[in-house]
Amino acid sequence: MLIIIIFKQKMNKMEWYNAPKNYTVEEEKLIMEVTPLSDYWRKTHYGFTVDDGSFYYETRGGEFEVSLKITGEYKTRFDQMGLMLRIDEKHWIKTGIEYVDGVYNFSAVVTNDYSSWNVIALKGKPKSIWIKAIRRIDAVEIFYSLDGKIYHMSNLAYFPENKPAMVGMMAASPDGQGFKAIFEEFKIKHLPDERRLKWLKENK
Repeated sequence: MLIIIIFKQKMNKMEWYNAPKNYTVEEEKLIMEVTPLSDYWRKTHYGFTVDDGSFYYETRGGEFEVSLKITGEYKTRFDQMGLMLRIDEKHWIKTGIEYVDGVYNFSAVVTNDYSSWNVIALKGKPKSIWIKAIRRIDAVEIFYSLDGKIYHMSNLAYFPENKPAMVGMMAASPDGQGFKAIFEEFKIKHLPDERRLKWLKENK
C-alpha cells in the first residue's frame, strides 16, 4: 500500500533569507511589505548579479510537490512574488506573477549559474493565482492555476538532483518601492523516490 503524506505547513516555523522590514506570519498566512529595489538575477543579458529578494523557506530533501496561493498589490514594473526552490546562489528557480507594463505575467526564472526567463501573459488581472511545482529526479515541472483547481503547465526545467533544496515564498521589487504580498495555502507533499519505486517493482 502506497501512503502519500501532505504537509500543511505551519508558516511560523520557517526561516528567512533577506527578511523584509515589515511582515506578519500566521500559521497559514504570510503577509509582507516587499523590500524596495530587491531582486534575484544572475548575469544574463543585464550584466549584473543580485541576490537580495525576500525568501521565507524550509529545507527539503528528495522529491516533492509544493503548492501555493499568492495575492499581490503590484505597483511598479517587475514587481514579483511567488514560489522559490533554491539549492544555492547559483542554482535556483523562482516562479509566479511578474508585473510588466501593466500586464500580469506568469513568470519563471531558472538559474544554473546564468538566469533564463520566460513569461506567459495572463488575460486581465486575476486577484490571486495558484502555483504548483513538482521536483522529480533532475527536473522541476511548473504549473499555474487561476482557480486553484485547473492547472496549466508552463515549464519543465533542469534542477540538480540529490541536493537538499530550500523551498518557500519569494517576493521582490526590482524597480519600485515595494508592495503588499500575501501568501496562503502553502503545502508540501512528499513523493517517494521515482527510481527507488522502479527498483522495488523490479525486485519484489
